[in-house]
Amino acid sequence: GRYVSAPEAMWRLSEFSMSDKSHTVIRLAVHLPEQQAIFFKEGQENEAVERASIKDTTLTAWFKLNLIDEEAHEYYYADIPQYYVFDKPSTKWQKRQRGGQQVIGRMPVVSVQDSERFYLRMLLLRKTGVISFNDLKTIDGTLCETFQEACKVLGLLDGDQHWHDTLLEAARMQMPSYLRILFAIICGFGEVENIPDLWTQHKQSLSEYFVHRYSEETGPFYALAELNELLKSYGLNLRKVNLPSVDLQCDLFRLSYDAIEEQSKANANIEKLNSEQRYAVYKVLHAIYEYQTHICQSAFFLMVLLEQAKLFCVRLYCMQLEEKAIKPLL
Repeated sequence: GRYVSAPEAMWRLSEFSMSDKSHTVIRLAVHLPEQQAIFFKEGQENEAVERASIKDTTLTAWFKLNLIDEEAHEYYYADIPQYYVFDKPSTKWQKRQRGGQQVIGRMPVVSVQDSERFYLRMLLLRKTGVISFNDLKTIDGTLCETFQEACKVLGLLDGDQHWHDTLLEAARMQMPSYLRILFAIICGFGEVENIPDLWTQHKQSLSEYFVHRYSEETGPFYALAELNELLKSYGLNLRKVNLPSVDLQCDLFRLSYDAIEEQSKANANIEKLNSEQRYAVYKVLHAIYEYQTHICQSAFFLMVLLEQAKLFCVRLYCMQLEEKAIKPLL
């Protein structure tokens, strides 16, 4: 049988809902011309391309909707699901007869490294009544060559607000390590007017792990040291982007823990696991060790009733990885 903890047993005995969804989330496609995602089985590539050529995505269907429905011009792409339903068999947007108040349109996050798609998404958030990709990058009657150029002409790239928005959006769902990578990418590829101000305003989220590990005063210096290493990939360093220089060793992670102490903590916590929990922990750790030696990618979904249980497992993974000198993504 399955292990049922005391909190879960209480929840079930009280007949509380085990799952609930207040809103329907509609995923909206964000792709460049002729670059929509196509799914196919091996050996059926040509058939898949033919099918895709006669079917619209939610984006191209939105263009066609704007051609025939004046009312649709009132809504941004992300708001369309509140007023229209996407019919998958016909791949067309159809006017919603009822409801819509609890429907959310979600455009996927696009990396700044995928620059044209990044700027395409930026335009979709700000233009209505668009009837084609060319129309999307037409500003005041002038067709721009790229979506980035269209953003510039529209004034969306004046100042650094779009970079602030990018980091704020990422901070809601990404770990600090990813934010530092993103910050370095923005410095390397983006046209940032004031990098020191970008650092100052987002220092807290960029330094969160190091502040927790060290202190509020020294944490940001460790974040800067890691940023300095990341910036080298773009031929930059802290001095070149006008950020404060720091004198810290490169191998920050190995200095931040006692391997013997971490292994001792991990062993003590493993003893607290039941057999099924222990199996799950070993399964994940084995996959991580395999990735280090054979580059075998795996993904695991950890679903627990209580957040404390998930946090306990994550801390246990980190203790084991620190003992092996493998850096967790924090």
